[in-house]
Amino acid sequence: MTTRSEEEIISTWKSVEPVLVTVCCTTYNHERYIREAIDSFLIQETDFAFEIIVHDDASTDGTAAIIREYANRYPRLVRAIIQSENQYSKGGLINPRFVFPQAKGKYLAVCEGDDYWTDCKKLHKQVAFLERNPDYVITYSDCQPFDEHGPVDHDYGGAREDLSAEELKKATPIFTLTTCFRNVIGDIPLDLMSARYGDFVTWSLLGHHGKGKYLPDVLPSAYRVHDHGIHSSKDDNQRAVMRLITISALFAYYVRIGDQEIARFFKTRMFMTLLHTMGFGFLYRFARTLVRSYRKIAGSGR
Repeated sequence: MTTRSEEEIISTWKSVEPVLVTVCCTTYNHERYIREAIDSFLIQETDFAFEIIVHDDASTDGTAAIIREYANRYPRLVRAIIQSENQYSKGGLINPRFVFPQAKGKYLAVCEGDDYWTDCKKLHKQVAFLERNPDYVITYSDCQPFDEHGPVDHDYGGAREDLSAEELKKATPIFTLTTCFRNVIGDIPLDLMSARYGDFVTWSLLGHHGKGKYLPDVLPSAYRVHDHGIHSSKDDNQRAVMRLITISALFAYYVRIGDQEIARFFKTRMFMTLLHTMGFGFLYRFARTLVRSYRKIAGSGR
């Protein structure tokens, strides 16, 4: 992937201010992949100013050194946030907690450090749509999973159609690495700070500001499948627990703000996740325990 110099990139912009898009990249131990990710941001062909924020979560390999190299080479484009302690282990929501608040852009685009974009017009196409359509809050496209052997024939379930505001509030899955959305979320409510899947929280909060648009003319982004990803490195039970914690946080949030319909949706999702994880046998034993406890209480009260 060939990149241009900082001067070549900026020379196509109508103005260096204001920054229209902030590319938000979170990374951890992506020494083998991070160059490909950052290079895919730097090939973006736009007539507007953009910036790149790369957040390294205390990597133990050479990732931070590579990020600093790019920040030195592209000082007007790349900003580095290098953590000395791993923040994800203390709680999720890395982008909303550490990256989004630092963003200057009117729009935010997200891609993790082990993935990359393939369309040099990606940001141009997404921003052009959002500028023309104020009732939409987020745009997204398709992705192509791949591993060390090549393309992976597996559907990871991201939306390939437009989404209503209500569907966004329900945290309908979207391919995170393809998104570009309005910088409108602000501070994250305390109810949601325990969530483990920050992208679900982001989509849900964006649903308060508009609809979602699927853009099929954006070339699929490259989603890397490997054993060291935050999600892919977990087994099914660990993923289920992460989903349950996130869904529970969203349920608590919507109960607090009085949105009963969306709260009921997440309440049902909590039950279905428990059922899928624990199985009918667990629920049957749990119900029997409740019945026995009730009979003991009722008997002692007579």
